[in-house]
Amino acid sequence: MSTLPSTREPGGASPEPSPEVEARQAISYTTFNVRQRRLLTFLLGLTTTLSPLTATIYFPLLPLLAHRLNTTAQAINLSITIYVIFQALSPAIFATLSDSLGRRIIYLVTLTLYVSSNFGLALTQNSYVALLVLRAVQSLGASAASAISYGVVADVCIPAERGAMVGPISMALNLGTCIGPIVGGLVAYKSVNYGWVFWFLVFFGVVLLAVVAGFLPETARNVVGNGSREARRWWERPWMTPLRSGTFTLWHDFMNIWTTKPRSSHLTEKGIDSKTDKKTAVAKKRLKILNPLQCLRILLLKDAAPILLVHGFSYMIDFSIQTSIPLALTDLYHLNELELGLSYLPRGTGIILGGYATGILMDRNYKITAKQIGHRINREQGDDIDDFPIERARTRGSPYLVSILTCSVIGYGWALDQHGHIAIALILQFIQGVFQSSIYIFSNTLLIDILSDTPSTAAATASITRCALAALGTATVHPLIGVLGRGWYFTLLGVFTGLSSVIAIWTIRTWGMVWRNKRVAGTTRSDVPGG
Repeated sequence: MSTLPSTREPGGASPEPSPEVEARQAISYTTFNVRQRRLLTFLLGLTTTLSPLTATIYFPLLPLLAHRLNTTAQAINLSITIYVIFQALSPAIFATLSDSLGRRIIYLVTLTLYVSSNFGLALTQNSYVALLVLRAVQSLGASAASAISYGVVADVCIPAERGAMVGPISMALNLGTCIGPIVGGLVAYKSVNYGWVFWFLVFFGVVLLAVVAGFLPETARNVVGNGSREARRWWERPWMTPLRSGTFTLWHDFMNIWTTKPRSSHLTEKGIDSKTDKKTAVAKKRLKILNPLQCLRILLLKDAAPILLVHGFSYMIDFSIQTSIPLALTDLYHLNELELGLSYLPRGTGIILGGYATGILMDRNYKITAKQIGHRINREQGDDIDDFPIERARTRGSPYLVSILTCSVIGYGWALDQHGHIAIALILQFIQGVFQSSIYIFSNTLLIDILSDTPSTAAATASITRCALAALGTATVHPLIGVLGRGWYFTLLGVFTGLSSVIAIWTIRTWGMVWRNKRVAGTTRSDVPGG
């Protein structure tokens, strides 16, 4: 029989929790300890590599696909646009469901979809229609993982410590942006059979499915509370449970999935404090009818909309640059497919370093803001951010980040326009990766902070916004470059997104907390019975 997670660090067998320990767990924000959160971070990092790996492995294949399918570059670009559209739809459907049904079941469903679509793509290589349809299914399976992972972070981390998980997860998320183009470029360079790329993705998907099924515990607070309630259904329990018991008891755990019943405990039904219990009750009431259109309602919230704009514009810049790279670098610098894949490395490296640094800086900014207002951080139950300026903490220093990103985008456009040395373009891509990643992470984390009752739905809304803007950028980048030239196109893109983001950040810092408190007060009155 599996045990409740221990609150002490592992170093041997943990004793059965005493009533006093259980009582303390009942008022703790989470019963997942530091070691368990580190293991969770590793598992989430693996799953979040899926979407960027799948997206970027495709870019070096574009010329080969156009030749093999006897079609135009613009027609192949349509498969990218379709991928981005379903990249937005997938979190809206699956991440929203994960807030209600649990994280594990949604991971299992989406990974199964992903493996199946890659089988189809590997076996069907001569049909343009099949390419479009299966890329849509592939995107559905791959694209919810990031939003769900942010939900897991909100499940197990207090606001003051979320950067410690978000930073490494973002590093892993963007590791796919480094690996993908190299694998795709190598296949395109060595072979005319692009099916090997999809066989590689089949293998990767099967490995992830096995890891998630075997080891990832359920964390959704609607299902296990703060972690002190044991999951009841077989799909909610990892088939091998080192995270929950601290030991590897493979066969015993596998057999127990079918036979173990929840153990009784002294805890409340939710296993969390009364205030969090009320918030969870409100969230469950909202999610009785599973409606992905919740994401669209979040888009209209005054406190969320400017955050979504900042988040979406950073992604629009990133995808516009990614889409422009194959044509620009092959035309101007005559790179072959392998060299083209390697040219994505500076940008990917910048994104990884930016993700790591941003995770550290977010927690540091939280502490600085708390100290400035005389706020004492509650590391046991988590801070009540109703009276904490989380908007100012998360956006601290962000106008400088946006300004540097804007300058690098403009410089990148003119470096290409004037046929500057390729090293200039690659260095500017590295700078873009660092600062785009930072903006992406702090905005996504802030959105989850202010909508912590449905964190995966909040992350899904961010996905809809960024993918809609990315699809717009992907569809217009080549036509606009044809009209304006690379220099003026990237100048227009940088100035528009930069000014819009600075205005949105000013709005967040000035009015965000006021609007948030008004929304929370109105939600409490309308959602709580008798309110």
